[in-house]
Amino acid sequence: MYKIGIIGVGNMGEAILRAIIDKTSIKKSQIVAFDIDKQKLKTIEKNYQIKTTNTPKTVTKAKYIFVVVKPKDYKTTLDTLKKYLSKENVLISVIAGIKIENIKKIIKKEIPIVRIMPNTPMLIGEGTIGVTFDKNVKSQQRKYLSELFSKLGETIFVDEEIIDTVTGLSGSGPAYVFTFIDAMAQGGVKMGLSYEDALKLAVQTVIGSAKMIKELNQHPSVLRDKVTSPAGTTIYGLHELEKKGLKDAVISAIETATLRSKNLS
Repeated sequence: MYKIGIIGVGNMGEAILRAIIDKTSIKKSQIVAFDIDKQKLKTIEKNYQIKTTNTPKTVTKAKYIFVVVKPKDYKTTLDTLKKYLSKENVLISVIAGIKIENIKKIIKKEIPIVRIMPNTPMLIGEGTIGVTFDKNVKSQQRKYLSELFSKLGETIFVDEEIIDTVTGLSGSGPAYVFTFIDAMAQGGVKMGLSYEDALKLAVQTVIGSAKMIKELNQHPSVLRDKVTSPAGTTIYGLHELEKKGLKDAVISAIETATLRSKNLS
């Protein structure tokens, strides 16, 4: 019996796979993966030296099964999978917007279900994960998975209704940050830097600023004020961001993405 099964090894599925291999003591021989894309499976098997399979039935030989598919594909995936599932399995849903009760209606079995929302920086060991447990998940399983998730990324445990907010903030968040970094670099280009140099400065500025918040444990506004001198360049730049509505746009983006996640169910 395998320890970990993964159904769907696209961007997120591969990120989870790599994090498990890099950050835990689980052996590659204890992992099995399935995907409808046969070429993707060949690539995964070559790059990570794990077992891949052409049928989801093999994946159900694993104790913990990550289902990492797009919301539009979840019904078809679970319909195929349900006949092979047993109480020996723990289903870990990584399907944006799909509630545990919706999954139960399809599989029609008392399988322990966990719903999580990670993000793609897990691929490099810098991910985040929001986790909610179904009542059927036993205490021993909760303990094991809590320890596993904490090794894969910055983990928070929330009620299921909050998972959609996690999706809107950190699940979609890397795309917001990538866009912001590119905008910073484009600003540098406008003012005379090469894009290569501007991007290098923008990336390290974001990395360094994030690390300051985490390691100094200070509120972002406190650290912002330390950079902002009276009548200096920073306050002029911040004023422009306020006029253009940066903060309002970011808040609205998270709100809209959260509501979209709720609507998917």
